[in-house]
Amino acid sequence: MKRHLLLLAGLAFVVAACGGTANTTTTTSEQTSEPSSPEDSTVSVPDRLRTMQAAWDTDFSKTTIDLNELLVGIPASDPRDAIPPIDNPTFEQVTSSDWLADREPGVLVDIDGDARFYPLSILTRHEIVNDEFGDVPVAVTYCPLCNTAVTFDRRFQDVVLRLGVSGLLRNSDLVMWDSETHSLWQQITGEAIVGEYAGSQLDVVGSAIVRWGDFKTTHPEGQVLTRNQGFGTGYGFNPYEFYSSRSEPYGFFQGEIDDRYPALERVVGVTVGDVDKAYPFSEITEARVVNDTVAGQPVVVFWGAADTADALDSGEIAAAVAIGTGVAYNPVVDGRTLTFEAVGDTEFRDAETGSTWSILGQATAGELEGSSLELVPHRNEFWFAWQAFFPDSDVWSG
Repeated sequence: MKRHLLLLAGLAFVVAACGGTANTTTTTSEQTSEPSSPEDSTVSVPDRLRTMQAAWDTDFSKTTIDLNELLVGIPASDPRDAIPPIDNPTFEQVTSSDWLADREPGVLVDIDGDARFYPLSILTRHEIVNDEFGDVPVAVTYCPLCNTAVTFDRRFQDVVLRLGVSGLLRNSDLVMWDSETHSLWQQITGEAIVGEYAGSQLDVVGSAIVRWGDFKTTHPEGQVLTRNQGFGTGYGFNPYEFYSSRSEPYGFFQGEIDDRYPALERVVGVTVGDVDKAYPFSEITEARVVNDTVAGQPVVVFWGAADTADALDSGEIAAAVAIGTGVAYNPVVDGRTLTFEAVGDTEFRDAETGSTWSILGQATAGELEGSSLELVPHRNEFWFAWQAFFPDSDVWSG
C-alpha cells in the first residue's frame, strides 16, 4: 500500500511533465522548475483492471504478456491520451525556422525525398505524432523514459491506425493504443501485446535521432514541426530534468539491470528481421565507425556530431551536455557494399570509391556524391531498456 501511495503522489509528474491534457497550458516558469520525481512509483494493471475494462473496449483476454508486467503511468480510470499525441501536425520550412539551436536533437524521417524533423523538445511532451507523407500514414513515436524513437507505418490489415498514449508502461517503455480496436502496442518493438491485434507487428519506417544543425544543412528544403501545435504548450525545455544523469531509471522499471554498462547509457539498437544487436555509445565513441553484419545483412554504424545535446539532461535542452549521434545504415549502394572509415571529426570515407560522407549518410564529395545510405531500423534506447526487451541479443564491443 505504501508503494502505491508513493505512485499516486509522484506520478502526477508524468502528466504535468508531458503537457497534461490537450487543454493544459504550460508557462516558461513551470517548464524550468524541477519536477517532482516518480521514484519508486508503480501500480499494477490488475489493481485497476476492472475499472479499465469498464471504460475501455480493449479485449484483455487476448494477450502475449502477463498483465502484471503493465504499470499504470497516469493515475486515472481512463488515462488514454492524457499525454496528448499530435494528430494534425503543423510544419514550417527549414529556412523559415529560427527557434531551434543547431545542437538540439530530433527525429529525422525521410520518405521518398520528403524529409521532416521532429524535435525531441516537442516529442517529450506528446510522445506520438500521427502524420502522413503523401499516401503513407506514419506514427513518429518517442518514449522519453527509454529514449526510444521509432517510426511506424500506420497501415495495418487494410486499416489506417490512429495511435495514442495509453498511460500504461511496460519495462518503463511507452505502451500505445489504437483508436480502431483499442489494442495495446509496445512502442520499443511495435508489437501488439493486448487486444484484438495481440501478436501482430507494425512495420517500421527508417528514422534516426540527429542534430538540427545537421538536418538543416543536409535537407535545406525539408520541414520541421512548428512550436504552434494547438496545445498552448511551450517547447524547448526538458520535463525530465537530469534523468539521463541518474544511476538507475525511475521506479517504472522493476527488472534486473545488466551491469556491463551503466543503466542509462545509450546504445544504437539495430534490428534486422528477427535479429537484434546493440552498439553502446561508449564503444562506438572510440571506434567512430563500425562495419558489421547483422542477420547476414551488412550494417555500418556512424558515430559523430559529439556536440548533439542530451534532450533528457538539463532543463533547457539547448544548454544540455553533449551526448553525440549514433546512426545505423545499410552500406550497400548500387549493389556494392561499401566499407567506411572516419575522416577528421565529422566525416566518413568509403574505401571502395574514396567518396566522403556525412553523419546523415549523404555522399558530399567523390564518385558517389549525391548518393544516400538507407537507414537500418534502429533506436537509441537506454541500456536498461535494451537488455530488458532484447536480453539474448549480441552486444558489439571494440
